[in-house]
Amino acid sequence: MTFVLVFAVLLFSAMLVSALADRTILSTAVVFLIGGFVLGDGAIGVLHVGPGDTAVSQLAEFALFSILFTDGMRISIGELRQSWRLPGRALLLGLPLTLVATALLAHLLAGLPWIESFLLGAVLAPTDPVFAAAVVGREEIPFRLRNLLNVESGLNDGLALPIVVILIAASGSTQDSWWHLVADAVGGVLLGIVVPAIGAVLYRHPAFASSARYEPLNALAMGLIVLSIARLTGANEFLAAFSAGITVASSSPAVRDSFHELGEVISEVLKLAALLIFGALISVAFLRDISLGGYLFAAAAIFVARPVALEATLIGSALDHRERIVAAWFGPKGFASVVYGLLILSSGIVRSNELFHLVALVVSASIIAHSSTDVVIAHWFVRTDRALPVAVGHDDQGH
Repeated sequence: MTFVLVFAVLLFSAMLVSALADRTILSTAVVFLIGGFVLGDGAIGVLHVGPGDTAVSQLAEFALFSILFTDGMRISIGELRQSWRLPGRALLLGLPLTLVATALLAHLLAGLPWIESFLLGAVLAPTDPVFAAAVVGREEIPFRLRNLLNVESGLNDGLALPIVVILIAASGSTQDSWWHLVADAVGGVLLGIVVPAIGAVLYRHPAFASSARYEPLNALAMGLIVLSIARLTGANEFLAAFSAGITVASSSPAVRDSFHELGEVISEVLKLAALLIFGALISVAFLRDISLGGYLFAAAAIFVARPVALEATLIGSALDHRERIVAAWFGPKGFASVVYGLLILSSGIVRSNELFHLVALVVSASIIAHSSTDVVIAHWFVRTDRALPVAVGHDDQGH
């Protein structure tokens, strides 16, 4: 119960200062990350966790399932068609360019072989939608930029997952054959489509009627069914979660809308708990094990890889220079990267421990850097917008 007590105290403390956090560089995510670091075995030793603990992997997997499920529900196929142009650039060009740039930096600076370098690139290329929400949720930020970051961060976790799975196998994982990996992936996608589709048919059938009081539980029940069947059958639960979220949003918008608030709360609680554990896994000794090349790579992965890739991707778009700079900078790494790193750690490949150290370093640095700059970014837009003449203004859609 020590973990529950520590988590509850930190959660209550974060709630008390949440209004202050919205106006300053103070970040709830950073509070939990640092709290775990201070309370872990590497410091005062209140929390005793290790990367091989079942509780750690289970919590991380539940958190990622919840994240991917809610990510998929962020936008339906129909809505995606209407607002695809900018997010499409970021996902179809920016994501691969970021992956390749990160892989090159990993090979040159950290000295990793090419396959492991591209695996690390795939793990670190996605951005976290909850940390991106720090900017996406601010009205000071133009709508088209918020929409770009929201859709991109909501979809890139799921798009990177198959690449991560394939590269883990190519790196020498002995856990599954290629055939099993493909079957699990296909099974996960089909499961994520079929279960919500059946649920949507039943939800709309005149023989049934959901009480408004229990409306938010419809999507929750579908998600739990998908998770349970995936674990019972061995289908890839993360791909199932992502495809299930998209299917719910596309086939049952009312179910998606009623679940939105509850889903965000569930994901936030799971993420903060996982952050606390993640922070406890990091220690001074852990950081000391990383080479100088590893630290140079971490800095380059945050300050060079995505900024250069996104800036190149968005040249010629409707975004102005401020919006391109913010889109290129605000690519926080998060729990998808953490869980993908844990998948590497448990995969049995030769350099799994080294890769996990680099993932942990980049994610930790990203959480601190990006969570501490969202307010600065919002204030920058307010100041520059006030200085602009009205005649040169334009609407959020770029018209």
